[in-house]
This record gives sequence, structure tokens and C-alpha cells, in this order.
Amino acid sequence: MPGHTVAFGPGRVNLIGEHTDYNDGLALPFAIDAGVRVSATATGDQSIRAHALDLGASDTYMLGGEAPSPGGWRAFVRGATAELAAAGLPLRGATLEIEGTIARGAGLSSSAALEVALCLALLALADADVVPPWPLARICSQVENEWVGANTGLLDQLASLCGRENAAMRIDFRSGVIVPVALALGEWRLVTLDSGVRHSHAESGYNDRRRECAQACEALGISSLRELEPAMLGRLAAPLDARARHVLEENARVDATVDALARGDLPAVGALLDASHASLRDLYEVSTPELNAAVDTLRAGGAAGARMMGGGFGGSVLGLLPPGALAPDGAIEVRPGAGARVLER
Repeated sequence: MPGHTVAFGPGRVNLIGEHTDYNDGLALPFAIDAGVRVSATATGDQSIRAHALDLGASDTYMLGGEAPSPGGWRAFVRGATAELAAAGLPLRGATLEIEGTIARGAGLSSSAALEVALCLALLALADADVVPPWPLARICSQVENEWVGANTGLLDQLASLCGRENAAMRIDFRSGVIVPVALALGEWRLVTLDSGVRHSHAESGYNDRRRECAQACEALGISSLRELEPAMLGRLAAPLDARARHVLEENARVDATVDALARGDLPAVGALLDASHASLRDLYEVSTPELNAAVDTLRAGGAAGARMMGGGFGGSVLGLLPPGALAPDGAIEVRPGAGARVLER
């Protein structure tokens, strides 16, 4: 049994398909190189001694005694050990050293990167059997739902776990099928630009949007918005009709993007990014003036399309730049990278 392990969880960029995962819809994310690294060293007892190296902060508790924490990163650590144990998976006491290369609150899924890296490091230290992506993603999501207070879906965790170099992942959240989609950009570039506004799913209107989608399903007598037909929209009152329309049309934009990528039609991908942002801004109402301004900055710089990404209410925007377009100051190029992995055991 190993006495020391190291695991890495990458962040993610979602090319298109926002607020669809918890509606049994479609999304097209990819993992990125930036992420969170967790080193775990066995303590020989049942204690967890966690150190967030970037923050200079620590937390200590005993396995089985994961009382609610003051919040922040400690909630993720305590939630990870509690949810792994609740799933019947083996654990050992450990000293955990956590460090990241991904900005928190920038919409690049630092939360999922942390959850995934924690779980992989702890499971490897206990010499546990490999847990498949969907069950492990659900455990990580439980950490965020029950310990952090954000009622998120599975998009971020699956993107982190299943990423592949040079490909996005078409995820069907109803069927469970994940298909790699080649992201052949040539001289085109995808860049992110931070809006300057930090966001937190637990503190934003994210949970409100999820409740509204559930209310729309209840009003229509369907189990999820994946069953929605266009003719049903007229049966919904505002703002539920607008929320449901976004989900319906965003699912269609995911497959339209997959088709455009297969044709090599990158201008069409740009137009779909623009349409996604307009829908998130006007129908789903999760954008902000700062996000809209960041999109405008990318468009003014020559982007073929740009949109807010992530849960909204802050974070970063994504732009698709054609050859010759200049990225604005602060923009960071992103490329699809490998998924989460154990680096040492």
C-alpha cells in the first residue's frame, strides 16, 4: 500500500452547452492544463491534516468526524472524505498538501478540479480500485451540493475526469454517453478573458435557476427539460418559459457546434458562441454587465464569437479568435488537455 500519492485535477472550459447538465441535456467541455494538485502522505492514524499551500491555511480533523467547516476550501476537503466514506470506499489518514494553478472564481471550475484531485489522491493512498468517471463525478458533486451549498450538476467533474488532448467531450447527461470531438483549430485560437468579478455557485443565483427549471418540469408534467418540445413553451408563465427555451435551444447549439467542427466551419462555431451568450444573457439571465463588457472586448478585438461560460454571475468569458486577431490584454489561450490522473503512487 503506497505511503505517498500525488493526483492532479484539471480545470475545464465549456465550449458550449451551459446550464444543460442538470436538465439531462448536452454539453461540449474540455479539460485544460491548469488545475489543482494534491499530495497525500499517510499519517498512520485516522487524522486528516490539510494544508492549502497557496493560502497558507490549514485544517485538521479525524476521519468520521467531519463536522461542517467554516466554508471555503475546508468544506471541499471535509466533504471529500465524508462522501468517499459514505460511498463505502476505503480511506486512510493523510497529510494533504493542496496547490493550484487555476484562478478561483474565474469560471474555469477550480472547485471541480479540487474535488477530483482530492478524491483521486485519497483513493490512491488507500490503494482502492479505480472508480469509473460517472460514479466518481457524482461523489464529487455531492461534495459541492451537500458541503459547499451549490446545487451543481456533473458537467465540471466529468470534464475534469474525462478530458483528452486535442478534443472536447460531447456529454449526453441523459444517456451517459461521452464522445470525444476533435477540436482542430489550426491557426484559430480559443481564449478566456476574466470579467474581474469573482463568482460562487453557492452565493449566486445558480441555485435559483435550477429551482426554476424544476418548476418548469413540474408545470409541464415532465421529468426533465430534455423531454421539452417547442410547442410546450406556450404553457409556461414567465420567467419559466424563457429558462426552458434557453435549455431547449442550447442543446441544439451543442449538436450544431459538433457538426460545424466536423466540417471545419469555425466561423459557424463563432456564431453559435454569440447565440449562446445572447440566450444566457436574455433568456436565462445569468450574465452581468462585466461579463457582457468582456464579451464586447473580445468581439471588438476581432473574435468570431464570444460568450460567458460557467454558472454565470461573474467569472470568465470565452472567445474564438481567427488568424491575425489580437487577443486583448489579460486574455489567456486555452487548449484541450488530458483529464485527471494520479501522478505518483
